[in-house]
Amino acid sequence: MDHDAQKLTSALADPTRFSIYQFVAYSKDPITVQDIADHFSIHPNVARLHLTKLEDVNLLTAVTDKSGKGGRPSRLYSLSEQVVSLQFPPRDYQLLADIAIESLLSLGEAGEAALIKMGHRIGTEMAKRAVVQSGINLETASMEEKLDLVHRIVVAQGLKPDIEAMDEGKLRFRVNNCTFSDSAKKYPNAVCQMHNALLMGIFETYLGNIELREDDSKIRGCQSCNYTVIQY
Repeated sequence: MDHDAQKLTSALADPTRFSIYQFVAYSKDPITVQDIADHFSIHPNVARLHLTKLEDVNLLTAVTDKSGKGGRPSRLYSLSEQVVSLQFPPRDYQLLADIAIESLLSLGEAGEAALIKMGHRIGTEMAKRAVVQSGINLETASMEEKLDLVHRIVVAQGLKPDIEAMDEGKLRFRVNNCTFSDSAKKYPNAVCQMHNALLMGIFETYLGNIELREDDSKIRGCQSCNYTVIQY
């Protein structure tokens, strides 16, 4: 498990590779090596190495272009459908999440409280681990550096996030893809509270005393889960 986490964080540690992952993740259409080479102004061989590294750790998936066009067939890269997590091996994530959630919720209100507490602890531990791996000093780090770490963590979870600084110490935070969506359909209230607590743990680690206000939710039919983060 630790080895898998190290491979994942290593793959995203390179700034160019991280940017390439974001580019592919946000693209509506599959991406070719040449697309990456052109967008990032790098040699196609370098682009291919970065894409292969991301594919090796299951962040991206690739298929051969069978469109019938002439010339050498291209590889088409897109975001992997497999859930990626720093906590559990991808193939076990959904099953483990469902079992843990069902077990805790069977205990009633105490179980639901424990689930929310667990989410907060996971978010906090993820954030602390990222601090150690990055070598950043939170006491002297700029807001931009802190938000970059937040962004890296939630991108690695496959959440497709957007973070925007607003006036008066507020942030607008958007989650475009929920890795808990299947579980949330079964237990919407508890799972959403758990996920919000996880995000709370991440933001608190970097920003201190905050309020995480949920403005919109995918489970209520919105296109994304939208939050306002207020610093005190």
